[in-house]
Amino acid sequence: MQGSTVAQARSNAPRNPCSTMAKYENKLTLTIYSEKTMFWIKALHLIFVISWFAGLFYLPRILVNLAMEKETAATERLLVMARKLYRFMTILSVPAVVFGLWLWLGYGFGKGPGSGWLHAKLALVVLLIGYHHACGSLLKKFETGRNTRSHTWYRWFNEVPTVILVAITILVVVKPF
Repeated sequence: MQGSTVAQARSNAPRNPCSTMAKYENKLTLTIYSEKTMFWIKALHLIFVISWFAGLFYLPRILVNLAMEKETAATERLLVMARKLYRFMTILSVPAVVFGLWLWLGYGFGKGPGSGWLHAKLALVVLLIGYHHACGSLLKKFETGRNTRSHTWYRWFNEVPTVILVAITILVVVKPF
């Protein structure tokens, strides 16, 4: 009876003892590959977010200058700069959001307990997208000559992305809740 158990165990064992190790290595390689991919996605997310923020910091500053400018030639030059910057930062915002969504939905960032920080960050990102569109709306008002706001208002408006950036950075690094 004991001999048949040993024979049965041998028949169930893989023919090549290394095949078990190969299966384990494939799973390990897949895990490392996924982790490496996640780091690339995270890096690309950061690169596009930083680039997008550069535009969010600079475009309102151009709007401050537009609100102060009285000379037609200078106003036209500032409008061309603002239009080009708005188009470029809109292009940059798309991969920033897409890579962020990929990290959230594809890798499970912020799922489970203790992930309230991500929900707060997502709310701030929605505000940031709204701010981006508000910049476009204000630019259109300048283009059509319908701006009614002062340069002081634009100076305060210019501070919004800074406050949002500080809040998002604290949420992502500290994860307070």
